[in-house]
Amino acid sequence: MFGNLGFTEILLIVGVITLLFGAKRIPEIAKGIGKGIHDFKKEIKSIEESTK
Repeated sequence: MFGNLGFTEILLIVGVITLLFGAKRIPEIAKGIGKGIHDFKKEIKSIEESTK
């Protein structure tokens, strides 16, 4: 999923996100991203089924 990103790069990205948004907002942001991905996949599946 993360392509060629290693542990150090992922840790650095998480650290920057924590600094930018604060530790208390991370769960809220992650929930929003997860919901967005879920909705996107649902719409893609719906479009694929409607074209059959």
